[in-house]
Amino acid sequence: MMRMSAKAEYAVRAMVQLATVDDGVLVKTDELATAQGIPAQFLVDILSDLRTDRLVRSHRGRDGGYELGRPADRISLADVLRCIDGPLASVRDIGLGDLPYSGPTAALTDVWRALRASMRSVLEETTLADVAHGELPGHVSDLAANYTTQETERGHRRPTA
Repeated sequence: MMRMSAKAEYAVRAMVQLATVDDGVLVKTDELATAQGIPAQFLVDILSDLRTDRLVRSHRGRDGGYELGRPADRISLADVLRCIDGPLASVRDIGLGDLPYSGPTAALTDVWRALRASMRSVLEETTLADVAHGELPGHVSDLAANYTTQETERGHRRPTA
């Protein structure tokens, strides 16, 4: 199960919001917080982490603010999530090749590898620009549509009270 922290989810939202402004336009922390409903003090910490990884640039002064560190089509969702929460998928913070599986559980290593690969195929290949423009990569749109269909089918199979 992938669990995204509030901090990571806020970071993605803030970065997508920054992706919608014109090049050279600086966005103040309060404006960004208001636009996405993110607590301003929490956003300050997030922007600091993003600045450390050079995903955003800050400019001081009365007319200062934040802008993306590189074009939105060159920043993936994975870049943002790794900056905030570290590796995309890990098992007890152990490298997949070092997991102590044997016998009937040996194949679990490949299950975890497949999970990591599928997460990468979505998060590394979807950019801030893709999300900001509502034009997701084809395979991501297909996965989302399949998920929606499966959830709808599950809803129809549930017994009613």
